[in-house]
Amino acid sequence: MEPRDRFAVNLRKARQRKQISQEELGFRCELHRTEISLLERGGREPRLGTIVKLASALDSSPGELCSGIGWLTAKGRFQIKK
Repeated sequence: MEPRDRFAVNLRKARQRKQISQEELGFRCELHRTEISLLERGGREPRLGTIVKLASALDSSPGELCSGIGWLTAKGRFQIKK
């Protein structure tokens, strides 16, 4: 699993908890619905500004959307918790 895939799962769950559509989330953070869809499918890795916008629109934190994504310094690779 890649970091963007873990982010996708976290984003989808956060949006569903708020019971809003992809279109509504896009409206709240000034992103197109197709961008939300791409992010929720792991088709695109989000930029920092996008993470902040999404977290704010979901009354969440960037850390919550990135939960389960870590960096293994000694191995020089990401660690993804399931």
